[in-house]
Amino acid sequence: MRASRAIALLLLLQSRREMTAADLAAELEVSERTVQRDIAALAEAGVPVYAERGRAGGYRLVDGYRTRLTGLERAEAEVLLLAGLPGPLRDMGLAGQALAARLKVSAALGDAPAAATQRFHLDAPAWFREAETPPLLGEVSRAVWEDRVLHARYAARSGSRDRRLEPYGLVLKAGQWYVAARGSSGRVGTYRVDRFETAEAGEERFDRDPEFDLAAYWSEASGGFARSMLREQVRVRLSPLAVEHLAVLFEPTAASDALATAEAPDRDGWVAVTLGIESWDIGYFELLRLGPEAEVLAPPHMRARIAEAARRAAALYD
Repeated sequence: MRASRAIALLLLLQSRREMTAADLAAELEVSERTVQRDIAALAEAGVPVYAERGRAGGYRLVDGYRTRLTGLERAEAEVLLLAGLPGPLRDMGLAGQALAARLKVSAALGDAPAAATQRFHLDAPAWFREAETPPLLGEVSRAVWEDRVLHARYAARSGSRDRRLEPYGLVLKAGQWYVAARGSSGRVGTYRVDRFETAEAGEERFDRDPEFDLAAYWSEASGGFARSMLREQVRVRLSPLAVEHLAVLFEPTAASDALATAEAPDRDGWVAVTLGIESWDIGYFELLRLGPEAEVLAPPHMRARIAEAARRAAALYD
């Protein structure tokens, strides 16, 4: 039996708990007969692997058995999933585990990790802003990784209040840290980490909902949050060039929702859309970015304001 295949078989059983000979054969690209021989060889070598009989049976390891073939501690293995985020790992207090994991992978793969880091790098913060690390991010991160209840004082718009939170996950969006956490209401909500005035990961642990999907939650929550901020609406005619650049110049959710309302293009290719904006003042400056590629149709006060800005700009360039 090849050593590499033995290791792969062992790690598959460790991660999947139980697999049939057919499933193992498909994963390892060998025959079921070869899998059976390999299982027998592992058992003879002292690995506690056994077969479950019956239609739904398969091979599994004795409960509690864990191989150390990878050489990685649990925390080191977990941070490898975030290996492309060196800055955020440091901010969360995980730089030590990340370094140890990288060194072990480097020892196993030679120059491959160094080559990968020269070909891929993720820079999470947005352009033209200095990302600041929230002072309590490390403590919030510890609560997330260890499934500990977070006792915190949070400064919301309605005022500061003490909260008991069960933190499910951290999200880094355009340089801003958020934590998805279950509050006293029993629902999962989103909290900005820089608004925590105090935060302490207590000794109490909580049981995570196994059905919770952080990526799916964030996709829905961020879209809903963006729409909740778009309190006003303007009717605008857009040139083809404005349509092309709308998602760059406006919040993506606002842009996609606006284009979904587009009417049929006129003979010049312009389309009328309903565009959501956060406020009249913010919308004024956002619409000015479009310049002559957009015409505000309604409401009248916004149309008049943009028209006045156009006259003033024309006078400056006369």
